[in-house]
Amino acid sequence: MKITIFGSGYVGLVTGACLADAGHEIVCIDVDEAKIDRLNNGEVPIYEPGLEPMIRANMEAGRLSFTTDAKMAVQFGRLQFIAVGTPPDEDGSADLKYVLKVAETIAEHMQDYKIVVDKSTVPVGTADKVDAAISKVLEKRGVNLEYDVCSNPEFLKEGAAVEDFSKGARFIVGTDSEKVKKAMRECYAPYNRNHEKLMFMDVRCAELTKYAANAMLATKISS
Repeated sequence: MKITIFGSGYVGLVTGACLADAGHEIVCIDVDEAKIDRLNNGEVPIYEPGLEPMIRANMEAGRLSFTTDAKMAVQFGRLQFIAVGTPPDEDGSADLKYVLKVAETIAEHMQDYKIVVDKSTVPVGTADKVDAAISKVLEKRGVNLEYDVCSNPEFLKEGAAVEDFSKGARFIVGTDSEKVKKAMRECYAPYNRNHEKLMFMDVRCAELTKYAANAMLATKISS
């Protein structure tokens, strides 16, 4: 399966490396040219146990590549993961400008059906904003292209992210589309062989699940 991942930070690199290691063809795109140059030279900008050898092995196998070319990246994958940062805004809320910029970029370059997957940590209602951003650009282009937006929150711990992704207890997907469910089953099939890990729910419930998990962990830590 061909998959595009926007963002080569912590979540994007771990997601891309693990999905490539599972046999998918992955293109990771980032606007930071220096970071992409380092990655293409085999230098991993973050430390995470097991991540660097996994990236190198899958680059050598031709399943993982890095680029700054948005047009190529959008046209490459049917699944378009958004895994960019959502830093706190001045009022403490998540700043969605990078997420929405990626949505606009996808809409500018897409030529056929795409599934846009919110992987970044985002507040409830973000999928609706991503949908609106894509629709606005497509309307401006004067084209009528089919697409879906779904939520697929990450549950990765620093220091155990590769293991959390590969051996985690669950993959949450928020969607009402059977087409999206089929594609996400294909995406996560290599991790879903021994027992069912995929949990489907509506988009807003999936978005809320990430924050509920964070709240539970914060409660455990503080108790």
